Amino acid sequence: MFRSLRSITALLAASLSFAVFAADVEVADPYARAVPPGQPNSAIFMTLSNPSEQDRALVGAESPVAETVELHTHIKADGMMQMRRIERIDLPAGQSVELAPGGLHIMLIGLQHPLDPETTIDLTLVFDDGERMALKVPVRRIEMGQMHHSSMAH
Repeated sequence: MFRSLRSITALLAASLSFAVFAADVEVADPYARAVPPGQPNSAIFMTLSNPSEQDRALVGAESPVAETVELHTHIKADGMMQMRRIERIDLPAGQSVELAPGGLHIMLIGLQHPLDPETTIDLTLVFDDGERMALKVPVRRIEMGQMHHSSMAH
């Protein structure tokens, strides 16, 4: 019985440490913007929370629905808002960062097919420590009033 109890304790400890490791960054309300046929690009939005005591960063993303997946932000240049690729999205300890239209987002470039509402796409987030988080992201229609993204210069 002693060996069994020790095995159960070790298994529980391993499970708990995995849960803490997996919970380093939490994802809330991920969604991709639906696009009609012929539209080559789209974007993904979500809220990333870092409940840990260590700063983290999102350093990349991957998806089979696009040729290229990049982290982007908007900056004001020459009096216009423009999208720019960035190398990382910092996730300060104990804080949340919103990826939203008109701000930080994940860009899908060279879509392999249209993104239709009510479907899902695969997305893998890549963090600064090498951790990878696989997500199923729902595709939503975003009305133009909600979206400043389509009028932004690249």
